[in-house]
Amino acid sequence: MQLTPAAVEGERDWVRERGTVVVPLINDVRTALGERFETEVAPVDRGAYDAAVAEVFADGDLAVNVACLVALLREVDVDGDYPGFVVDELLGRELAAMIAGSQPLRLLAEATFHFADIHHHPEEATAGSDDLDAALAAGFQSRLPGWPWTETESPFAVEP
Repeated sequence: MQLTPAAVEGERDWVRERGTVVVPLINDVRTALGERFETEVAPVDRGAYDAAVAEVFADGDLAVNVACLVALLREVDVDGDYPGFVVDELLGRELAAMIAGSQPLRLLAEATFHFADIHHHPEEATAGSDDLDAALAAGFQSRLPGWPWTETESPFAVEP
């Protein structure tokens, strides 16, 4: 695999275009998690998703790594899926975390990846492609505002 600026741009375009699948999955995940945690979580619209994709890919160091994981997951397939499920899960979890950002969002994205992954299995999916969708949904849903606890100052901040 050769990663060039043009290749990273191509993966960015692919991720943006995948919004037709990812945005509804984000909202399904937010609805299900909101119900579980008895909270109202704001849905994500296509404009917010596209802006977050642009933000991730505007950071060159992050962009090249995200692009690499996206490209790998697009290509990963394993006969019978199960013998190779560790690699697609590992790549998906890490992609979700990278997209989400720093802690605690990173850890939340990793956990949310597994939640999204068990709820998303299109018939035409390969071993990596359903994990790719789940990773994009988990990472961007963690990165984007909408959870009430992220909308207020933390009560644990200590004055300098």
